[in-house]
Amino acid sequence: MDFNVKRLAADAGTFLSRAVQFTEEKLGQAEKTELDAHLENLLVRAENTKHWTERIMKQTEVLLQPNPNVRLEEFVYEKLEKKAPTRMNNHELLGQSMIESGGEFGPGTAYGKALIKCGETEKQLGGAERELIQSSAINFLTPFRNFLEGDFKTILKEKKLLQVKRLDLDAAKTKLKKARMADGRAAAEQELRMTQSEFDRQAEITRLLLEGVSSTHAHHLRCLNDFVEAQSTYYAQCYHYMVDLQKQLGSFPSTFSNNNRSSAPGGISVSASLPSAPAGRSSSAASGGFNELRSSNGSRKARVLYDYDAASSSELSLLADEVIVVSSVVGMDSDWLMGERGNQNGKVPITYLELLN
Repeated sequence: MDFNVKRLAADAGTFLSRAVQFTEEKLGQAEKTELDAHLENLLVRAENTKHWTERIMKQTEVLLQPNPNVRLEEFVYEKLEKKAPTRMNNHELLGQSMIESGGEFGPGTAYGKALIKCGETEKQLGGAERELIQSSAINFLTPFRNFLEGDFKTILKEKKLLQVKRLDLDAAKTKLKKARMADGRAAAEQELRMTQSEFDRQAEITRLLLEGVSSTHAHHLRCLNDFVEAQSTYYAQCYHYMVDLQKQLGSFPSTFSNNNRSSAPGGISVSASLPSAPAGRSSSAASGGFNELRSSNGSRKARVLYDYDAASSSELSLLADEVIVVSSVVGMDSDWLMGERGNQNGKVPITYLELLN
């Protein structure tokens, strides 16, 4: 019991000594031991690293999830160590609406089919975005967060302990200055040596931790490279999906031919069949050349007017402005010819072609 009382009294005395030293320093009534310049620079660099890591993290989170309410919800689930509910992102929601509306208008119609194709692509974009967010969270945000919640908290703890050891050192220096009796001076000198040793030891521990921030910078650089790679992959995927969608939509009719129309409910006319002639092309003006080709059973070169994606293995996909060889086959539908490109061949729609002289 007496030991505990003495221990509490000693702790109280130490705390009071630190408080007095701190107050007198603030009032300019006591000297303060300054840290060496190298250690001060390391502390400044660590604080800057913490500051900018927080800002980069925040702006990255805003980039990946612009909705602040969703970010807050995800933060709460993370703190509760629970999995956030899976929800469709904006691309996926748009894609779902397009697919449903395309089904309503009819997948057999040009507009309905185009909506479904667009909806499927939007869902692909949504999936790519989800992969970007997941990859960035694991390889970029998590290491940044680990530094703030791990290494930097350890640095702060040791920095505070260094401040305590410095106050003890300066309090011991003050006590030695005030000591007048020989015994008092001997005890004060012994305390000063002890506090100086503890301060030096703590300064070395803090310095080693602060120098480790260089390793943190190197690690964060690798994480930055991973983030850039994830973004590059994401944008490349998006570009690929959209180019592919453009090609698919290019095989749809851009105008409706005057002939072969059927009347839909409400008096709206729709194209009765695919593919149809491209904009500005008259089927009657072009029919003469194709009729001659059919009657001669020969072959001609033809320029492709715009992209066409084969609907089956018997057809040949086309790219706008390329030149292919076309010929007529007995028994083939009058709207089609046999196309040949190198060692590739297949049926091609005549409305996508312009015969060359």
